[in-house]
Amino acid sequence: MDRESALEELKDKDLPIERVKEIFDTFEEDLEIVGQVAMNLSLKTSVYDSNKGKSPLMEELLIRLSETEDMGSRWAVAKNPHTPPYILKKLAKDSINLVRALVATNPNTPVEVLQTLFGDEKIVRDGLSGNPSVPAKILTVLADDSDKMVRMRVAENPATPKEVLQRLTNDGDTNVAKAAEFTIKQKGAS
Repeated sequence: MDRESALEELKDKDLPIERVKEIFDTFEEDLEIVGQVAMNLSLKTSVYDSNKGKSPLMEELLIRLSETEDMGSRWAVAKNPHTPPYILKKLAKDSINLVRALVATNPNTPVEVLQTLFGDEKIVRDGLSGNPSVPAKILTVLADDSDKMVRMRVAENPATPKEVLQRLTNDGDTNVAKAAEFTIKQKGAS
């Protein structure tokens, strides 16, 4: 198989995962192909259907991709719903803030890891504030964050306690207040 045809094949989200692995095994040192493998795996998953694309082979490839130098690949692994928790724990210490931010957004990230990300920089807190797996006590503190986007994501988070949402309806930023009102209505409807 040649490099160009491998890159072309990886554009197909329906490419069998066995073939994706074969390409990865052949071109493991080619960072462009490694990045395309990560992208292909992302296309095989869905935030709306947690079982879509799930397989032992998917997990194996995600584990291997988490070790690569390619930041884009680690980024794709950090946000993938099939990434094992122990890999998310490792990626929570990545030197790249965007990788840590995507670990913070992943609902499969263990709570103890989410708690360590609480003190991280704004982009990571922003990711954390929208994660429905974040404990209520962290969301309560994030609701007072100085950054309005962090407060906005807390207001939109279905896991935010109702009393915190009620408080956010009086936020100085009208968009945060409206988001909190909307989430309260959504919770009332469910």
